[in-house]
Amino acid sequence: MDNNQILEKAKKWLSSTFDTATQKEIQDLIDNNPEQLTDRFYKDTEFGTGGMRGVMGAGTNRINKYTLGRATQGLANYLNKVISDKEISVAIAYDCRHNSKEFGKMVADVLSANNIKVYLFDDLRPTPELSFAVRHLNCDAGIVLTASHNPPEYNGYKVYWSDGGQIVPPQDGEIINEVNSLDFSEIKFDANEDLIQTVGKEVDDVFVKGSVVNGTLSNSIDRSKLKIVFTSLHGTSIMSVPDTLAEAGYTDVHIVEEQRKPDGNFPTVKSPNPEEPAALKMATDLADKIGADIVIGTDPDCDRLGVAVRDTDGNMKLMNGNQTMAVMTDALIQKWKNEGRINGKQFVGSTIVSTELVNRIAASYGVDTKVGLTGFKWIAKMIRDYKDLEFIGGGEESFGYMVGDFVRDKDAVTATLLACEVAALAKQNGGSFYESLLDIYVKNNYYKEHLISIVKKGMDGAAQIQQMLSDMRNNPLTTIDGEQIESLCDYQSSIKKNLITGEETVIDLPKSNVLIYQTKNGTRIAARPSGTEPKIKFYFSVNTPLDTTSNAKKVESELDAKIQRIIKEMNL
Repeated sequence: MDNNQILEKAKKWLSSTFDTATQKEIQDLIDNNPEQLTDRFYKDTEFGTGGMRGVMGAGTNRINKYTLGRATQGLANYLNKVISDKEISVAIAYDCRHNSKEFGKMVADVLSANNIKVYLFDDLRPTPELSFAVRHLNCDAGIVLTASHNPPEYNGYKVYWSDGGQIVPPQDGEIINEVNSLDFSEIKFDANEDLIQTVGKEVDDVFVKGSVVNGTLSNSIDRSKLKIVFTSLHGTSIMSVPDTLAEAGYTDVHIVEEQRKPDGNFPTVKSPNPEEPAALKMATDLADKIGADIVIGTDPDCDRLGVAVRDTDGNMKLMNGNQTMAVMTDALIQKWKNEGRINGKQFVGSTIVSTELVNRIAASYGVDTKVGLTGFKWIAKMIRDYKDLEFIGGGEESFGYMVGDFVRDKDAVTATLLACEVAALAKQNGGSFYESLLDIYVKNNYYKEHLISIVKKGMDGAAQIQQMLSDMRNNPLTTIDGEQIESLCDYQSSIKKNLITGEETVIDLPKSNVLIYQTKNGTRIAARPSGTEPKIKFYFSVNTPLDTTSNAKKVESELDAKIQRIIKEMNL
C-alpha cells in the first residue's frame, strides 16, 4: 500500500461515522505525523493465534471502538445467519487493561443491538472463566477483552465458539469474511439493554469448584505443609486463584501485596509476563524471605503461569513452560493410572513448537499425544475432533496448560492448583517439584529448550520477518552443530522433506508460516512469526540421556553450551 492509498484510507475516518475525538486524532496525524499515520493504516487488525490484538488508538491497525465494533458486528451477522431456531446468546468478560471494561460494554451494546442475548460479567474476570462460562451458560459464543501479557498500551479481543474453545476453521474464516465485508458505518452501537444480563458470583462459585475437582491429584495430600507465594501481577487472577487454593485446602498462601490490585499500568514490572524472571522478582524475594516452597505468578488475563521452585541447592529457579508442562502431564497421567482410568482411549495435547519430552512421557504410559499448531484453540479443537477419546490435559511452551476439558483454553487457575498439588505431594514424599522434573529426565532424557524473540516493528519489520523465513525456506540449513539435518517441516506448504533421501510427505495440519528443522538425534530448530506481536520467534530444543539426578547440572551445562553454539552458528 503506497502513501496515497494510506492517506485516502485515513481520510475516511474524518467522516461523521466516527466521533469527534477520533476525527481530531486522525487529522492531527495527517497534518503532523505521516510516519505514525502509515503505521496505523497500512493494514487492518487481524485474527491471529490469540485473536485480535494490538496497540490502542485510532486507525484500522489499532484497537478501538470501531475496529472492535466492526469485529463484533461481523460476529453478530454471522451468528444471526447460522442460528435461526433459537435465541442467540454470547458471554463477555474483560481484564484489567485500560478501556477493557468500556470495550466490554460496547461489545455487549453491539450484540444486543443485533437482537443477541448477552451475559456480561460485572467486573474483570480471568480468561479461563469466560471459556468455562460459555458452556456453563449454554452460549453460542464468547468474547474476552484482553491483550494477555502484552505491554500496557495494548488491548485485544478473543472470540470463542459454543464449545468454549477459541474459533477455528471454518468459523474463523467465515466470521472474518463477514467482518471484512462491513463498512464502519454499518456498526449498530445502540444497545437493547433488555438483552444485557450481568453475571458474577453465581458463575464464579461453579468455576472455582470445577477448578478444584479437576486440579487436585489426591485426597491424601497434606496441603497445610506447602508454603506458597502467589502474585497476580496486577491482573485478573486475584479474582479466582486465592479462592481456588483455599477451597482445595491450602492455608499457607502468601500474596505479593504490592501486586495484588488490578492495574492496567502494571506499575511494579517492566512486563507483566510470567515467562520473564524479572516479573516474578518480588515474589521470589518474598519466597526467600519466608522460606516458601513454590512461587506462582500469572499474566494479566490469567491464562498463563510462571512457576518457580527450589532447585537441589535450595535456590529459587523459574521453570520454563516446557518443564512445567512435562511435570504436570506426568502427574495427571499418573493420577489417571492410579484411578484405573488408562485404557488406551486417552490422549494429551501439545503443539509443534513445544517439547517432545511430553510425547515421550505420554507414550511411556501408553497414552497418545496429539500435536497441533501453536495456540490453545487447536488443543480445544482436538477435544471436539476426537470425541471417542478422553482428554487428560495439554499445554504449550508459552507457559500455558489446560487440565481436563471443563475449560477449553489455557487456564492458569486450575494449573496453579495442579502445580501446588505436585509440589505438596512431592514434599510429603520427601522430594520436591524440581526433583520430580529430574526424575522425568532420567526416565525420558534430559530435554533443554530455549527461545529467542526478535522484535521487528511496523511495515518494514513485517517485511524483514517474512524475508528471514523465506531465506530459511529457500536456502535450508544442512547441519546444526555438526549434526546432519534429517528433516525440514514446512507448515506453510504442508510438506515434510527428508533432506537426506529427498522423500516428501504431507503434513496433515492447517497451513501456518512455521519451519522446523530436526536432526536424527532430536535436535530441533523452529521458526515462526508471532501471531500477536511484531516478533519472529526461534525455538531450540536439544536432549541427551541422564543416568542419575546427581549428574543433572553437568548435563544441563553441556546442553546449554550446545544451544549457544547453534545460536552463534545461525548469527542470531
